[in-house]
Amino acid sequence: MSHHEGDLRAPEGVRFAIIASRWNPRITDALVAGARQAFADHGVAEAAVDVVRVPGAWEIPLAARRLAERGAHGAIVALGCVVRGDTRHFEQVADGCSEGLMRVSLDFGVPVANGVLAVDVHEDAERRAGGSHGNKGEECALVAIEMVDLLEKLS
Repeated sequence: MSHHEGDLRAPEGVRFAIIASRWNPRITDALVAGARQAFADHGVAEAAVDVVRVPGAWEIPLAARRLAERGAHGAIVALGCVVRGDTRHFEQVADGCSEGLMRVSLDFGVPVANGVLAVDVHEDAERRAGGSHGNKGEECALVAIEMVDLLEKLS
C-alpha cells in the first residue's frame, strides 16, 4: 500500500484566500497576521494571497462559496471568533459557520481550513490568536498549503 502525504511547499502558481470576520477585530486581525506570516514563511508570495473581510462569522461560508465557485484559489482559510454569550446565538453561528465551510469544501473540492474560533470567554480566543496556544490562523495557513500539495499528489 502506498503512503500519500502533503508537505508544506505550495505548488507553483497557486493562489490562496483568507476570509476573515471583522467581528472581534483584535482577535481576527491577529489570526490574519498569523496566516499571512505562515504563507510568507513557506514561500507563498504576498501577491498570491487574497484577503476578504466579511462582517461576521455567519457570512464567511457564503464568501467562501463565491470564491470556490470562481476556482481561482487552491485553498481557503476561514478566520473568525465567536464568543459564547447568554443566548443560543453562539451555537447557531458557530455550528452554522462550520457546517457551511465543510459544505463548500465538499461541494467544490477546495480545501477550506476552519480557523473560526468558538470560545467560552474572550481570554480563550486570545490564547489561540498568538497567545499560549499558538496562532490558529498560522495553523490554518499550514493546513491550506499541505492540502493543496496533497490534492495535487492525489490527482
